[in-house]
Amino acid sequence: MLHGAIEERPDRPLRYRARVRWTDPASGRRRSKSEAFAAEEPATAWIGQMQRLALGGVHPETATMTLAEYGEAVMPLALRGLEAKTLDPYLSGWRRRVVPSLGHLTPRMITNGAVDRAAGSWIADECSRSTIKNSLAVLVRVMEQAVRDGILDRNPARITGWQHQFRAAEDELDDPRSLALPDWTTLVRLADALVARSADRHRGWGDVTVFAACTAARIGEVSGCRVGDIDTRTWMWTVRRQTTPSPGGLVDKGTKGKRARVVPLIADVRELVQHRIAAAGGRPNARLFTGPRGGRITTAVLRDATHWDEVVSSLGLEHLRRHALRHTGLTWMADAGVPVHVLRVIAGHGSLTTTQRYLHPDRRSITDAGEALTAYLRTPRSPRGPQPEARQIVRVETATGRAPAPSHESAGRTTKRAAPP
Repeated sequence: MLHGAIEERPDRPLRYRARVRWTDPASGRRRSKSEAFAAEEPATAWIGQMQRLALGGVHPETATMTLAEYGEAVMPLALRGLEAKTLDPYLSGWRRRVVPSLGHLTPRMITNGAVDRAAGSWIADECSRSTIKNSLAVLVRVMEQAVRDGILDRNPARITGWQHQFRAAEDELDDPRSLALPDWTTLVRLADALVARSADRHRGWGDVTVFAACTAARIGEVSGCRVGDIDTRTWMWTVRRQTTPSPGGLVDKGTKGKRARVVPLIADVRELVQHRIAAAGGRPNARLFTGPRGGRITTAVLRDATHWDEVVSSLGLEHLRRHALRHTGLTWMADAGVPVHVLRVIAGHGSLTTTQRYLHPDRRSITDAGEALTAYLRTPRSPRGPQPEARQIVRVETATGRAPAPSHESAGRTTKRAAPP
């Protein structure tokens, strides 16, 4: 039998402490659980909820566990029947994404909206589709166990719509140009501000920012860049790998498009690259960019180390995410007149449609198109439309009394001959 009581403590911010007590049938000892509330009504509701769960066979300690604690307790049961190769990505998703996002809540506090927001944050952190899918899958299994245990009436982790949100992020919305930085001055200002805000003022954070924007590369690809990937004779970077999270930690794997590509290094970043090569001792296998202690860089590391969200807000760039550096590079290249088929290769896009989104014409381009059409229409033309060029060969008698042979261009063509004088 579960007994409840409410204690009022006027000197505390949460002045009402609700407590439930019971006798442990195994040891015979008296046990208790308590929770503090600001008002009496939620304290009373909590006691009622605990009593209802107890009547359903749910132990009070289980009912008050956080998701992290509950998952740890039931994980073997929740994941029963899965193949060994599936366990690693599921458990990695639990540790790296589910627990940091939702682990502090009790299972009964988790709603569809909370799971939606968690999935949205993983998308914003540029996690892959399979990473998000595995993270949600393990959460669904744990919450399903909570339903079987009687803690929940339904599974709030079964959400829909995140795939559409992921596609929108993957396609970089309908107008990725709107996410790009306007000019070089703004990029330098951003890089300097990120360095200034970091705890150790590590210049490498600014270098990563400038390099990513000028090469239109993903942060994971910048992190995976090795000194040997840079050809300082032609100033080309062969993008061969990216750094991504995995069950065992960060690993290097192939690029998103599963193939290497070559990216030009413009004059504005060459001094930066030479400095980074020198700092790495010129070793071909050394990483070109690392954290202040030599660690690998991810978009989350860059965000946290530089207080990214705070910095971009202070600069009036609230919309700017780390991936917007890639948008910036592709937008600038498109505006510089790089042909779309070349831009596609530099970007590593699988679909030309994705690349074409960076080619939205500005007002000047539209004006120029109108003026070109006007000039075309005002050019005098034959009323019968374009006519083939008339070709005529005049027959001239030479000293030998024979006409010269027709040229190669006129060979095989019907020609008009002038009448002899």
